[in-house]
Amino acid sequence: MTPDKRDRWLALGLLVGLCVLAYFVLIHPWWTVPMMEVEQRIETLQQRELRLRMQLEQEPQVDARLAELTELQASHPGFMTESNPELATAALIQRLERVVSDASPGNRSCGIVNRSPLEPSNREPYTRVTVQVRLSCGSRETAAVLHALESGSPRLFIGNLNILVQRRYFAPGTGGDTGEGGQDVTFDLYGYLVPAGKGGIDAPR
Repeated sequence: MTPDKRDRWLALGLLVGLCVLAYFVLIHPWWTVPMMEVEQRIETLQQRELRLRMQLEQEPQVDARLAELTELQASHPGFMTESNPELATAALIQRLERVVSDASPGNRSCGIVNRSPLEPSNREPYTRVTVQVRLSCGSRETAAVLHALESGSPRLFIGNLNILVQRRYFAPGTGGDTGEGGQDVTFDLYGYLVPAGKGGIDAPR
């Protein structure tokens, strides 16, 4: 290779190197990088717009489901509807008496021995109204009472359940000893009041 050709190739290499250096110094940080950031932002916005569009398309189904749940909540309220703890306590006792009467008409094999209201608790997010209950029941009646209390509406809960099996027990309403095995059942029966101004909130589970 002649010196002239070698000089030309060397000059061409230097020119290419200067062009590459100029690109990375002047063009890449001031043009290429901002354009890449803009493209990324455009892609992010397009994805967000797609998600919003999909959500808007689901609005009729969401509205229909919300209306269904609202109707279901209205027909099966989770909270007790009474306006204060005193009325709610009376409703708890009435519910208990009705359930026990249904499980054992005339209290022949199941009866209420004691029911003692407790002070309402405000330590939880919702006001809890509680009645301490003691029953004297047969095993089948006990199961029926507990199931009816927890499966009805509004939602009631049973806590601190204790069952003591007795060899012989006095069944309220019979006037004497039945001579059969029974159960001495104690538990806390409680429900929750609707928070003021929060009628649409979900009931505790």
